[in-house]
Amino acid sequence: MDGEILKLTKKSKIISLILFLIVSVILFFILFIPGKNTSTEYLFTFVKRGNIESIISCSGTINPVKEVLVGTQVSGTIERVYVDFNDKVKEGQILAVLDTSLLRMAADEAQGNVLKAEAQLEEAQENYNRSKMLFEKELLSNSEFQTVKTSLKNAQAGMIVAKSALERAKRNLNYAVIRAPISGTVTARYVEAGQTVAASFSTPTLFIIAQDLSKIEIKVSVDESDIGQIKEGQSVRFTVQAYPEKKFQGKVKQVRIQPTITANVVTYTVIVSAENRDNLLLPGMTATVDFIIEYKANVLIIPNAALRFQPTEQEMMEVQKRMHSSAPPVGIDSINNEGELKRLWYLDNDGKLAFIPVKVGISDGTNSEIYGNISEGFKVIIGKKSGSINNNRGKSKSNSGGPPPPMM
Repeated sequence: MDGEILKLTKKSKIISLILFLIVSVILFFILFIPGKNTSTEYLFTFVKRGNIESIISCSGTINPVKEVLVGTQVSGTIERVYVDFNDKVKEGQILAVLDTSLLRMAADEAQGNVLKAEAQLEEAQENYNRSKMLFEKELLSNSEFQTVKTSLKNAQAGMIVAKSALERAKRNLNYAVIRAPISGTVTARYVEAGQTVAASFSTPTLFIIAQDLSKIEIKVSVDESDIGQIKEGQSVRFTVQAYPEKKFQGKVKQVRIQPTITANVVTYTVIVSAENRDNLLLPGMTATVDFIIEYKANVLIIPNAALRFQPTEQEMMEVQKRMHSSAPPVGIDSINNEGELKRLWYLDNDGKLAFIPVKVGISDGTNSEIYGNISEGFKVIIGKKSGSINNNRGKSKSNSGGPPPPMM
């Protein structure tokens, strides 16, 4: 019985020793022997063909194309207000009326002064006619006749002054009726019935009328570093917070040369015109405006992350060693002088890191146009998976067929 137990114990020790040796060999190969059993796991994307545009983004405020501030030229108490916010009005329509009692009294007084001046003028004219006959018969001295002539001129001047005062009083009476100067929509009302308005020093604003809200303008502040790329007639796309999913279209109407300086920051005002047939856009809304500087259709594009990718120093040293013993990267001599030269990294047939030089065109901030000896569908690296050292089963597949195919 003891012999059998001893045999089992020896057999167990042998099996344990064999298992330990197998595990040690596996760990040794994994940790210390480089080769195809270890690799960095990369993140990939593909070169695509599509449309891209270069834009400048700014913010601005929506305003009516034409807006009129309606005031009053006479002081008084508001007797009635006939319109409210958002009311549609026609040119000449009554908006409000001031108390006219004092203005009517002033008009009646001016009318009385005209009658008085007329009587004085008639009397002065008759006196002048008599004096002239006496002067011609040398029955009146020259000085006395001059006095009569002066009295007539004063009466004539008094008549002119009285008529002018009457005309002013009548106009002030008419000004007590506030009328719409244009047809449009009342966007603001600043008065109520019973309120006193004073027009002594400046004209108070009673209403604001927007002429046509089916067309709007956007006043956009553009930084001085971007204003050189903004031109009249340029296409514009903009959004508002009220309708974040809807994109509106417009065009640059005017680039104003007068700068605005705030805290040493120089900006210029650009006027953008747009249609508002659905009346979705309201005065005062903040618009995020994209000026479309350049647009290209059906070009090769790549995410900017692929252009930003940089291998580690060790990976770069390995790539440089292989470059010294082989030909330069494909396509380096076939690219024109336009654009900025960048590298796109990929895995070759052997799963080795390699790069291809490309030129970079316009960018929309997320993707960039590229051109060179590269074609649609080519797989390039955009990054690494953190801590990714895996065996062959987790290794990313490389581009097959050698260097990238030439662009068609």
